[in-house]
Amino acid sequence: MGVSFYIVSGISGAGKSQLLKIFEDLGFMCIDNMPLQMMDDFIDVCLKNSGKYKNVAVSVDSRAGESLKGFKHIVSALEKKQIFHKTIFLDCSDSVLIRRFSETRRRHPLGPSVSRGIRLERKMLKDVFTAANEVIDTSGTTMGELKKIILRMTGSDEGKEHLTVSVMSFGYKYGLPLDVDIVYDVRFLINPNYISALRAKTGKDKAVKDYIMKQKTFKTFFADFSKLIKMTIPGYINEGKSYLTIAIGCTGGRHRSVFVSELLAQFLSNNNYKVSINHRDIKR
Repeated sequence: MGVSFYIVSGISGAGKSQLLKIFEDLGFMCIDNMPLQMMDDFIDVCLKNSGKYKNVAVSVDSRAGESLKGFKHIVSALEKKQIFHKTIFLDCSDSVLIRRFSETRRRHPLGPSVSRGIRLERKMLKDVFTAANEVIDTSGTTMGELKKIILRMTGSDEGKEHLTVSVMSFGYKYGLPLDVDIVYDVRFLINPNYISALRAKTGKDKAVKDYIMKQKTFKTFFADFSKLIKMTIPGYINEGKSYLTIAIGCTGGRHRSVFVSELLAQFLSNNNYKVSINHRDIKR
């Protein structure tokens, strides 16, 4: 089993951290700023444990200092050991880099002056830039566009298989969930909790499902709701999103939200999306 070894480098502010996250989302073993003195030993570890280290991405940047002079040796070692490898260098125009540092109010790692730091860094990374198989200018590149470039480069399929959709049901009486992308309120549906025979049941029980399905507006609502979700998901994929969380809420999080969440999860699964489901308040 062969090893794929990607070296990620580039100018500070060009997007190396984001690029490493993309590799991580694709299932790569990612290591940020590995000392070059350790690289030879790490390459041997990858060869001996190719099952665990089949796909590897390592970032190398100006923090390596003087050891960058030995970068060509690392490339030679990968070639001698017949390891598939690519060096990706992220570049960016000076004006955009200066603007990015200004917006984030970060200091350049090589000095208080951003413009001087950029000049020094370009000199330090000259050998890495020369050895790079791919140079990507991120001056006008979005995260989604960068992800598409890496998907093509690594031979990964684009789209659905790289987005995981998490569907969550919850009860408003227990508070809104944190870290969700889409929240939808289904309290407009008639509450099964008011039916004594259904009160102790949940949205997973057939009696509750039938009660909600028979409501006059439900079929039209769900057809439009599922169509809207299906229509918007490709936009999230194009923006480079790997995880999307949809939270559906009702009063107590036991009946309506559970049923709609289950139905939506099944709909998305039928459309070949990877889906997980969580009923936050179903046992309350």
